[in-house]
Amino acid sequence: MRIGITCYPTYGGSGAVATELGLELAKRGHEIHVISYASPFRLPGYAENVYFHAVDLSGTYPLLEYFPYSLALAVKQHEVAVRERLDVLHVHYAVPHATAAFLAREMMPEEHPLKLITTLHGTDITLVGQEKSFFTVTKFAIERSDAVTAVSEYLREETYKAFGCDKCGITVINNFVDLETYRPIENPAACHKFAPPDVPVMVHTSNFRKLKHVPDVVRIFAKVRQEIPAVLVLVGDGPDRPTAEAVVQELGLEDDVMFLGKLNVVADVLQASSLFVLPSTSESFGLGALEAMACGLPVIASNVGGLPEVVVDGETGMLHAPDDLDGMARSALALLTDRTRWCRFREAAVARAGEFSADRVVPQYETLYEEVIRR
Repeated sequence: MRIGITCYPTYGGSGAVATELGLELAKRGHEIHVISYASPFRLPGYAENVYFHAVDLSGTYPLLEYFPYSLALAVKQHEVAVRERLDVLHVHYAVPHATAAFLAREMMPEEHPLKLITTLHGTDITLVGQEKSFFTVTKFAIERSDAVTAVSEYLREETYKAFGCDKCGITVINNFVDLETYRPIENPAACHKFAPPDVPVMVHTSNFRKLKHVPDVVRIFAKVRQEIPAVLVLVGDGPDRPTAEAVVQELGLEDDVMFLGKLNVVADVLQASSLFVLPSTSESFGLGALEAMACGLPVIASNVGGLPEVVVDGETGMLHAPDDLDGMARSALALLTDRTRWCRFREAAVARAGEFSADRVVPQYETLYEEVIRR
């Protein structure tokens, strides 16, 4: 199949999953065309059967105050679909990708039907899509897609609740993890020298948006650090980084907290760590938690959104209310000070992550593509 994929290229779960999906489909012999305004952060310089097409942002429009990206994207999607004879255009995030793809599909010649699949990832439904300015067009784009998927049961129900979407059925296809890259290693201390071998390393990865509560990660770590030696590694960047840095300074933790910035692949950092912390107020799935579990890390997280569908409370991690920082710190200490218990959670985390492997999930997309093309 010839498949077009549109996603945000910036640091975040939706772009990561969309890119990884394209790479996995390419390995299976499909021809993948990624269409966005920049190369996605997880797309390597070259991958067989994968081609990148940049949206032209060079135009000037003296009558328009803002550049009409949605229209430019629709033109590029249409252009690539015609030239490369795409069978499917798979867009990740409803706004603006699904609306642009709808226009691209409508511009296709009758002899070349193009199927549109929209995957919902979270804030396109829970935040952006419910804004008054976008609500109607988001609902329209979802209902006019040939198929719609959501990354969790939680997100599917939220979409039905928020938009109704009586004219569309939403299929749940979970996010997945590449178990060849994200896997546990025998000697984590040999991977990175974050801390001495007997000092645990707590880690958090995200785009540092407000809902990730990165400053609270620091506060949870501070409570742990009061009881035992430990190190905190923060991977990513975004609007809450200055606040997190200020909390580190305020609590006098400069020697114990590392900000690594954005990394394309975080597997080696996770493999060198002991515990993953994610106190978000909203998570439609929790890809960071899944990647951490695949590397053998128990997870301390919020019991919100789709996280309980990924993290098994009391087995692969511990879930708390988002504002229960004391509870999260106690759970972290309970695992980090009990090697036997930590090892049990580690084994369970790896086994649970195996249920979300690329080999299990990617074929679900292939089946969906085939069904949609046959319609």
